[in-house]
Amino acid sequence: MPPRNQGKKEKPKDARGALRRILNYLMVYKYVVLLLILATFLSNLGNLMGPNYAGKAIDAASKGVGQVDMPVVVRYALLMLAFYVGGSVLNFLVSIGMMRVGRKIARNMRRDVFAKLHRLPVGYFDKNLAGDIISRVSYDIDVVTMSLSADVVQIVTSLVTVIGSFLMMCRISLPLVACMAFTIPASILFTRYRGRKTRPLYSKRSAAYGEMNGFTEEMFSGQKTILAYAHEKQVCENFSRINHQAADAYNAADGMGMTMGPTVGMLNNIGLAAIGMGGAIMYMYSIVTLGQISSFILYSRKFSGPINEIANIINEIYSALAASERIFQLLDQPEEVADIYGAKELTDVQGDVEAEHVNFGYVPGKTILHDFNLKAEPGQTVAIVGHTGAGKTTMINLLMRFYDPDSGTIRVDGNNQKEYTMESLRRSYAMVLQDTWVFAGSIYDNIAYGKEGATMEEVVAAAKAARIHNYVMRLPQGYDTRISEDGGNISKGQKQLLTIARAMLYNTHMLILDEATSNVDTSTERQVQKAMRSLMKGKTCFVIAHRLSTIQNADKILVMEHGDVVEQGTHESLMAAHGTYYKLYTSQFD
Repeated sequence: MPPRNQGKKEKPKDARGALRRILNYLMVYKYVVLLLILATFLSNLGNLMGPNYAGKAIDAASKGVGQVDMPVVVRYALLMLAFYVGGSVLNFLVSIGMMRVGRKIARNMRRDVFAKLHRLPVGYFDKNLAGDIISRVSYDIDVVTMSLSADVVQIVTSLVTVIGSFLMMCRISLPLVACMAFTIPASILFTRYRGRKTRPLYSKRSAAYGEMNGFTEEMFSGQKTILAYAHEKQVCENFSRINHQAADAYNAADGMGMTMGPTVGMLNNIGLAAIGMGGAIMYMYSIVTLGQISSFILYSRKFSGPINEIANIINEIYSALAASERIFQLLDQPEEVADIYGAKELTDVQGDVEAEHVNFGYVPGKTILHDFNLKAEPGQTVAIVGHTGAGKTTMINLLMRFYDPDSGTIRVDGNNQKEYTMESLRRSYAMVLQDTWVFAGSIYDNIAYGKEGATMEEVVAAAKAARIHNYVMRLPQGYDTRISEDGGNISKGQKQLLTIARAMLYNTHMLILDEATSNVDTSTERQVQKAMRSLMKGKTCFVIAHRLSTIQNADKILVMEHGDVVEQGTHESLMAAHGTYYKLYTSQFD
């Protein structure tokens, strides 16, 4: 198998492109988003009117003892309260709306990623850790959608508040605006500088978390082996190292990002101090009123607050962009080779399979199969034997078109298998693999997986043939018994018998058996072999076996070594030749 990617750490290559693609998901709900943006605009207009009425109320109340016009003060105070309450209610509704839009976008992104995973070639899963893929489906999508749910509203709110506050401050007093003008370019320049430093760190953080998830998934799947070899200490040390790297990546990203908000806040506070000093001087010279100074300070806080928030939001946006790039990298992966134009359905299968001068390697420049040739007549059983790593399973991968040969041709019923649609070619084979797979569901569902609409009678007949019916009937719910995820509540042997029953029910003309009885006891194996001979009758069968006693009746036996077929023939002819097969066979009985 090709080497796996252990969590490559890359910088974002196209942040604008990633942002554009995120917005494409958002634009599916463009009318809802526009309505929410309009509500956000109105909400902020309400909040912007508050300081204006606060200043008027202060001016009305500062005319001196006995000259205060209380009805005017109360009216301005009530107007200020109404605008603040109305703005807050609208802002609350907008937050709820964006949360719902975010959940729908998360659903759509996961739908697209999951669909994409089913269109990717097997080689992608051989090269990438399952945990890293899961991290993209769960953690990275959550990061993106959380940013969309909160940050889009916050950015619109901040922009409206900053622009509106600035216009209101200009309307109140341009000299006071000049007092704080120097803080604006300083904040913008610092934010841009810090952003360039921060963005790559968030990309590294996402990659580090993907690597940690991949390691965790791999260790949990091999927990029994770890315990059996008393390897817990080494695994914990390895996890501690990877966890430390992930924590360092997190600290590096957030540590630098968190300095942005306080620094911008400090610059804004310096501007506020300048306003206080300038306002006091202007008040003494009757250039501005007390109410205007109060309104201006409130607007300056509204002006500087969003700038500080934007600085913090930028960190979240960079994190979301880094996560989105990992998602879009997966979505942009080349898909499984598409059917050629005019590809036809493989129907009325005879089972004539031929491989001519096939060469193949998982990694360019490293050939595993060398000039492989095979001829299987309809109804023949072809066994493929050899030491581990000889290339047996690779040949099965090529027959199923999980990979295509680098050179050479594989024909089915006289035609290049590339001339058939991928789906019809694969449906022509039934497979029983050494690595069994069952899913969370009933026993009936697992056996009937390959045959839509299978009746209970057909399922029971297949289970009887696979010698698992009696076991099923001893269970409290029989065929309705639920199997836990990955068959955790049944043994490996029982899982293998279930997959054999599944293949027996899935009526095809070609059959692939890869160590199909490796997890059952000898007594059960004999019974299953007898049943499988009935299953194999009249079908073209490819059998990979390490127990050579199980393939003595094969019509043809191919002996492989290092990707080459070194011998082929029947059991009797190969034994008489006293070659590689003879040594393999006799070594098992020695």
